[in-house]
Amino acid sequence: MNEERREEVIVLTDEEGNEYEFEVVQVLEVEGKKYAVLFPLNDDKIDDDEAIIMRIETGEDGEDIIVDIEDDTEWEKVVAEWELFLDEDDECEDCDEDEDEDDEEGHSHEGCVCGGEPTKK
Repeated sequence: MNEERREEVIVLTDEEGNEYEFEVVQVLEVEGKKYAVLFPLNDDKIDDDEAIIMRIETGEDGEDIIVDIEDDTEWEKVVAEWELFLDEDDECEDCDEDEDEDDEEGHSHEGCVCGGEPTKK
């Protein structure tokens, strides 16, 4: 089954009023709180592979808002969860190989049952 992924884009505004678009690539839950993992869209000032993680809270109007994570311990827990997700996502479930690394025989996942795509366990 070919599942179409709906892109969720949000706009963040900095202190100077500059707007930046981000794609919400994942929502994590850590210790009962939700966090949005964001990747920049069309922004030369931010590296394409640099993720931004922010906590999701409920505003006074009942709408979701995102806020900076200021506590170092909280930040470390969320980053560890994101890294765990990335490690699990990169492993090829069908052939038990890491998709990012070729083995000694040069296995590149082409022709694998997995089709070369990482699968979530």
